Amino acid sequence: MKAHLKKIGLVVALLLTTLSIWSQDSTAVAADSLKAATSATATTVTPTIDSGDTAWMIVAAAFVLMMTIPGLALFYGGLVRRKNVINVLMQCFIITGLITVEWVVVGYSMAFGSSEGWLKPFIGGFDWAFLKGINISDLSPYFISHSQATADGGTIGTIPHLVFVLFQGMFAIITPALIVGAYAERIKFGGFALFTLLWALLVYNPIAHWVWSGDGWLFKMGALDFAGGTVVHINAGIAALVTAIMIGKRKYYEGHPNPPHNIPYVLIGASLLWIGWIGFNAGSGLAADGLAASAFLVTHLATATAAVTWAALDWIFNKKPTLVGAATGAVAGLVAITPAAGFVDVTGALIIGLLVPVFCYIAVGIIKPRLGYDDSLDAFGVHGIGGIWGAIATGLLATPAIQSYQGLFYGNPAQLWIQVKAVLATLIYSGVVTFILFWITDKLVGVRATDSEETEGLDLSQHGETAYSKAD
Repeated sequence: MKAHLKKIGLVVALLLTTLSIWSQDSTAVAADSLKAATSATATTVTPTIDSGDTAWMIVAAAFVLMMTIPGLALFYGGLVRRKNVINVLMQCFIITGLITVEWVVVGYSMAFGSSEGWLKPFIGGFDWAFLKGINISDLSPYFISHSQATADGGTIGTIPHLVFVLFQGMFAIITPALIVGAYAERIKFGGFALFTLLWALLVYNPIAHWVWSGDGWLFKMGALDFAGGTVVHINAGIAALVTAIMIGKRKYYEGHPNPPHNIPYVLIGASLLWIGWIGFNAGSGLAADGLAASAFLVTHLATATAAVTWAALDWIFNKKPTLVGAATGAVAGLVAITPAAGFVDVTGALIIGLLVPVFCYIAVGIIKPRLGYDDSLDAFGVHGIGGIWGAIATGLLATPAIQSYQGLFYGNPAQLWIQVKAVLATLIYSGVVTFILFWITDKLVGVRATDSEETEGLDLSQHGETAYSKAD
């Protein structure tokens, strides 16, 4: 193993050296392009609803919804044993309904609204509860892109406010759904539902406010998270690790993954995630423009690179490339490029996509077995580790050729330190509050299925249904 890690280290060092040399030439060109773009857009334009931007963002929101149902549902459903597939599908489906209601009633206001006094940087108020005061002709008050923010932190978009609510609601849905992979095959449905609701209210909404609201303290610090590296993946990843440890190992868990019951489901789910992620990342600039095109390109490139790299790692270390490995690599690539999609170019995407399978492969194949925790479907190993690498990589590789931000390799080491602080803040807050909420849920309604329920399978014990007939 030491020999393998040494080889990996040499490859990483070579890549970073090459990038450092290349970036010295490209930074000057990017700076000139930025000056030209600034002067060209100096004229003040009164914001109005743009039909092209609006149409694109409606489609993007639908793409992100497709990531949870059926994308993630099939991806996770294929990975579990056949006696638990209905349970996983049901969890993803109910999360979609439950969080949609929570988001409209209070979640959006908590994440993107404003509050008074010392709470303002940490959580929104209730002015937009039940979406009151938001009319169909109102402009979106936010652009996620930092370069489009005004000096006082306010922003104006070119899409209806309600479209922004919808788009962000899809992010709120998929984030707790990712955690399902950690405790799959052993959680009571009632405990799952209560924990998910509490987690959305008290973990997701505050962190979304920190990073994406104009009032948020991480936003004002300058943390870059284009589409959810901290808010979605690190947040869900550390919550997955905490819940996996707290709920305990599956019955008869032997320290290695159970064989997936339906690998074609895994491929279909991963493919839908890949397609849906176009909306996730390319939609996060909230406009149909060159930034969306760039985000689409680098997302697709990083994902393709990661899928091929994971398959190669399987081939090298396990003698055969596997479909599950390639699909997992693709998801890892999607995770890692997410925070960087609006800030890096194709070189950055290649580096992110090449290295994330290495980090996740080590986490899943070496660290998890040695530590002995049972993260059923590697939610932490893929989303947590991939999200951390993506956030750090943004601080390394952000280039002014895309937006007016520079990472370490383009002359701004301060951005890397900001990214590190955002990662640590997310890990600590989400980890601690997840622990508390999971403990409270367990005391109130219980979270762990009984031995007999787990042995029978959660499809029958929790839902009274089966995915397949006995003839199958």
